[in-house]
Amino acid sequence: MKQIFAFVFFCLLSFFAQAQTTITGTIQDQSNNPLGFANVYIENSFAGTTANADGTFSLETELTGPQVIIADFLGFEQSKTEINIQGTTLQISIVLKEKFNELKAVTVTAGSFEANDKKKAAVLKPLDVVTTAGAMGDIGNALQTFPGTTTVGESGRLFVRGGSSEETQTYIDGMHVPIAYTSGSPNIAVRGRFNPFLFKGTVFNTGGYSAEYGQALSSVLLLQTQGFDSKERIDISLMSIGAGLSGTKVWDRTAVTATLDYTNLSPYFKLAKQRFKVNEAWHSISGALSLRQKTGKSGMLKLYATNSVAQNGLEVFDFYATDNKQDYYTKNDNSFVNLSWMTPLSKRWVLRAGSSYSLDNNDITYGQADLSNEFNELHTKANLTYLYSPKVSVKFGGEYFALKSKRPSYRQRLEINNSAAFAEANIFLSNNFVVKLGLRGEYDDYLQAFQLAPRFSSALKTGKKSQISFAYGQFYQNPQESFLALNSHLKFRKADHYILNYQIEKNKRLLRTEVYYKKYDRLIRYTNPMDSHSYTQDGDGYASGLDVFFRDAKTIKNSKFWLSYSYLLSERLYHDFPEKAAPGFTAKHHASLVYKYWMSSWNSYISGTASFSSPRSYNNPNTNTFNGEKTKAYRSLNLSWSYLPKPNVVVYASVSNVLGFKNSFGYEYAPMPNSAGHFAGHELLPAADRFYFLGCFITLSRKSDLNQVDQLN
Repeated sequence: MKQIFAFVFFCLLSFFAQAQTTITGTIQDQSNNPLGFANVYIENSFAGTTANADGTFSLETELTGPQVIIADFLGFEQSKTEINIQGTTLQISIVLKEKFNELKAVTVTAGSFEANDKKKAAVLKPLDVVTTAGAMGDIGNALQTFPGTTTVGESGRLFVRGGSSEETQTYIDGMHVPIAYTSGSPNIAVRGRFNPFLFKGTVFNTGGYSAEYGQALSSVLLLQTQGFDSKERIDISLMSIGAGLSGTKVWDRTAVTATLDYTNLSPYFKLAKQRFKVNEAWHSISGALSLRQKTGKSGMLKLYATNSVAQNGLEVFDFYATDNKQDYYTKNDNSFVNLSWMTPLSKRWVLRAGSSYSLDNNDITYGQADLSNEFNELHTKANLTYLYSPKVSVKFGGEYFALKSKRPSYRQRLEINNSAAFAEANIFLSNNFVVKLGLRGEYDDYLQAFQLAPRFSSALKTGKKSQISFAYGQFYQNPQESFLALNSHLKFRKADHYILNYQIEKNKRLLRTEVYYKKYDRLIRYTNPMDSHSYTQDGDGYASGLDVFFRDAKTIKNSKFWLSYSYLLSERLYHDFPEKAAPGFTAKHHASLVYKYWMSSWNSYISGTASFSSPRSYNNPNTNTFNGEKTKAYRSLNLSWSYLPKPNVVVYASVSNVLGFKNSFGYEYAPMPNSAGHFAGHELLPAADRFYFLGCFITLSRKSDLNQVDQLN
């Protein structure tokens, strides 16, 4: 009996031994790196194990036939592998794909400085604009501390990578702002029209920008207004040049902000001597209304409307006037309305639509001459974004521009209608690689021309905190309106952008380096700007260079600073240039250092900005070399101090060009020689060597946590 029992036992043991199968293998990522401690199991069974530290595993099962083995690892997509269990051993190799994560995914940075997303390249906040010494609360001035820009002191506008100021366009909530600067007098710097506290984010594209935007050969400045403000407040501004009042009222789904600002430089000019005679000091009054309305579950309707009236009168240099002095008076009336709406239509579809209207009237007298002009523009746009998957999104839409301008004294009228359609796909091939493909088509009825502009950009992650980006695109822009009014046969101007960028951000430090090449075609040439028959469009040019930007908020306690450097080579054959030469608004070298220090014992924020630009070219008709003369190098050291006697009160003082550097912007020359055959010249100098500013900014609110401290730090 015992022998029979032993025989049966050994038979059963042999059967179960034959039924057990051992499955071994490895688990790796797509780069052949082992994924230690990954989970491995057979679907719909209790057979499973955990991989070793080196990614190897071994599990035993009694199952036979076709099965599915599953592997899981945090941050990677689940893997399902079909197997067929037939023998006692089975060896497999499993490769897991990294799961897409938008928070970890690479982002395209070529050509862009972005200030509304700290994960990318946060460099500006609204109060940063105010506290950057020398910026004087002007967004454009603050951006001139970034690489890719050139300081052109007699203008005050943005000049980007060898492009003139009109090659950079401004957009608010996606809608065009054709008149982004205040009106000015000849060779006197202007300012941006908009208060930096209106915006939550600033994206400065120095090239290679999205297919959604056009009519800019060099760059676009994208400004995003604040979202829904849930805190009621009153803001009071008392300044050495004027005063301002702003109030915000909030309901359940609606927030309204109204502002009123008054500026008058008359008291300042009486204390600070200017190089020109002031007949009527620059003064203005402006009002604005901002509405935020929640729509649906997560939609938002934004309305922004503003109107400003400004006047000034001064003496300007005139070669042919008595004593070379001539009166120049301006009165500017500017209105701007911007309406935008964003709403999800479903889980995958998002709609964005908007419309803006600009009206700008200038009454200008120059001696006895009437130089008045009128301008208005209507811009409408709509686009849809389709979220095909977390990795793929497609945006497409269209826009329409209707522009009218006239200069009554010259009997010049211009009406332009421009239509455009665009499409753009954003494709994450992995967390480490993304491409963006875009195409823009534009038709202009005045030019009777159509153009297709392809755009491409990509980014590759080279480490946990580093990446490289590349961007290419074709960009078109209408000729200047003054040229079109004389010659209606001109066509789009063109520029091709090539940009390569490297960026690394670690421990509150950011380093960006960027090389670029920009090729211009179809630039306008003429021998006489008033003779329409002398116009051609065979001009060309290029701009190439290197931009370096370093920001550090870690190394020095309670401090942050950024350092920027730009190297630029640029030449053009355009306008009345007899040969290819560097334009007068370009400088080979430009550098800025911005330093900010929070002194907690004094509740103070101290800021300093040092800027340098190498000499710019200008043409002296008394010499044989075109554009062969050079200005002085531009140098400036600006200081500012923000003091908080209370959390809701900021006292701000600043001085520009503290050391009093004698900057010069070159010379202008008489259009005709005198009897001795000599062209008279006049040096272009700043209105004053220094500018002083003092202001007090007060925030009143029922909520005690509403203050400026978090914005200063």
